[in-house]
Parts: sequence; structure tokens; C-alpha cells
Amino acid sequence: MAQAKKGDRVKVHYTGRLDDGSVFDSSECHDSDCGCPSSPLEFIIGEGEVIPGFEEAVTGMGIDETKSVHIPVDQAYGPRMEEMVAQVPRTDLPADMVPAVGQQLEVTQQDGSVFPVMITEVTDSQITIDANHPLAGENLNFDIRLVAIG
Repeated sequence: MAQAKKGDRVKVHYTGRLDDGSVFDSSECHDSDCGCPSSPLEFIIGEGEVIPGFEEAVTGMGIDETKSVHIPVDQAYGPRMEEMVAQVPRTDLPADMVPAVGQQLEVTQQDGSVFPVMITEVTDSQITIDANHPLAGENLNFDIRLVAIG
């Protein structure tokens, strides 16, 4: 039986849960009445397209094999870093913008690179933005099923 290895393009179905059991993402619809598509995640092992712990878990799996894995923070999105949180005066925002908690923005740095941030607090005078990945600081748990290699 073929096993997934570095350089292979693989397709997997997965369900991701936090340590408290809450589902944060899934490639499969779990509601038979919704009619939404069920598409596997496709990536190349070794290309860094997914978090390191997920890639490591899929390596060595065979087609139709299932696995449950616990991925610690350092093999997922890393620790949450407070230096990635900033307060921005509302006067720095476009005049027509109505900021809201949960809204995503793109921030352009001086070198022209763009990165996403989320608004986490809004006051009359400022907004708080957070550039941490939403899952930073979290251990992740995945149920994985390898559906294709190649």
C-alpha cells in the first residue's frame, strides 16, 4: 500500500477541534440537509502549505487510513504574541469606515507587504487590532482521513 511522503500531492478530509472539543474547521459537511459541498484539503507534503504538525501527521498515512492527532501550539500556529496587538486612533481610519469587532482589515507595511488583522475592540477614540492568527496559542486536535495520493 502506498504511503504519503514528502513531495506527494495528497487529499485529506479532516475535522479540527480545540482542546475543549469545539470544532473550528472541517472539510466535510456534517449536516445532511445543508447541501454544501464536501471538498478534501489538497496540499503537497513538504511545501509548507499547512501547519507543520498536520503535515507530519499525514506523512506515512495510506489511502483510506484515519488518524486522530493532537498538535501542540509550537507545531500549529505558534504562541499568541501580545506585541502583535496594537491600538490605532480612529482618526487614522478612512472617514467613511465604520469599524466593528470581528472585522478583518489588511494593513500595508512601509515595505509594501500586506498582512491581515482583526479588530478586537472599538471605542470612541481608537480601535484595537490583532495580527495574531485566530488559532495562535491553541493546541489543535484533528481527525484526518487520507483520500488520495498523487
